[in-house]
Amino acid sequence: MRTERFLKPIGLAVLLLSLCGCAGYRLGSMLPPGISSVFVPTFVNETDEPQIEFETTSAVISQLVRDGSLRVVSSEEAADAILLVTLVDYRLDPIGFDRNRGTASEEYRVYLIADTRLVNASTGEVILHEPSVTGDATFELQTDLTSGKRTVLPLAARDLGRDIVQLIVEFW
Repeated sequence: MRTERFLKPIGLAVLLLSLCGCAGYRLGSMLPPGISSVFVPTFVNETDEPQIEFETTSAVISQLVRDGSLRVVSSEEAADAILLVTLVDYRLDPIGFDRNRGTASEEYRVYLIADTRLVNASTGEVILHEPSVTGDATFELQTDLTSGKRTVLPLAARDLGRDIVQLIVEFW
């Protein structure tokens, strides 16, 4: 009985402390009011790597759909916001080398770097701008470099998509 009297205040204190930890937490979207849909035009590719804009655009749209905070629409007229992305760098860095041939790479990391803008469709106001969102992935060289790059692009594009969506949704 004496223990019960002692445990009740401790339990109450623990409950109050745990509620304080949730003070800044919000359920639902972190986007500004009035922004619930987005149009995503094909990304602009300013890199030397051809045709990567299609894979990366598709990956970002998939991540937006998966997240569900914004409804992806098929035209600017139907959108509250427009996501404008320019691929500014595609980098391939060797990260693992053959022990027998010190200069021969066996493993690479691909980096996709994108300038990202979320624009209010009705006002043209830039809601968010991040000049260097990065997605990356690694691959081991199996046959040739071109095949390896083609295999790893969807992984790097998906990582870039996750980072862009997280930036948009958690910016606010």
